Amino acid sequence: MPEIVLLSDPRIAEVPVKECGEPLVDLRALEDVRLDRSLADPEGAYARVRLSVAGRLIAAQARLPRGLRLLVVEGFRPAALQRRYFADSVAAHRAAHPGWDDRRAGLEASRYVSPPEVAPHVSGGAVDLTLCTVSGAELPMGTRVNATPPESDEACHTAFPGIPSEARRNRDILGIVMTSAGFVNYPTEWWHWSYGDRYWAFATGARHAHYDMSDGPAL
Repeated sequence: MPEIVLLSDPRIAEVPVKECGEPLVDLRALEDVRLDRSLADPEGAYARVRLSVAGRLIAAQARLPRGLRLLVVEGFRPAALQRRYFADSVAAHRAAHPGWDDRRAGLEASRYVSPPEVAPHVSGGAVDLTLCTVSGAELPMGTRVNATPPESDEACHTAFPGIPSEARRNRDILGIVMTSAGFVNYPTEWWHWSYGDRYWAFATGARHAHYDMSDGPAL
């Protein structure tokens, strides 16, 4: 598999950000985008993304083969929730490996949960999604959305070679439409795609990211 650059890599934090001021928009108001409610929150943060991200999701949807739909699981994530997710992951790694210090545990945690200061979801520029049929049946993708590397034996890595051929075809379809719409993938999570955040800027060679941390879905 190709080299994987983690979000904890110092080069990601070094990417400058010029916040463009785009608002968060609610995907529930768009007929073209389907949402999974498994991570729905009372404020509806999960359904919010930056304006340009919403437009690119619609563009990606239009490129899918007939009969397939994007199924968005999560968009924006409040900073407090991201901090909690990361701290819980670090603590779990420390408990499983008593000899590890916080730095080693943080590095391993970042393979699945982004450090809060560079987290794509906190910027409103990231989406976790999969593919489904028009009737809502999810396609086989090799693992569930949000599978961790340990539980999946790293089959959650986008380029993992050992998944069934049908799942590989489906990942390739998702990759083609999302990449063509301007998104970049986080390579340890086949479902995670972003635009405008630090990781996107690093991966594409952009001079700066467009989105800093967002204040949330107060619209």
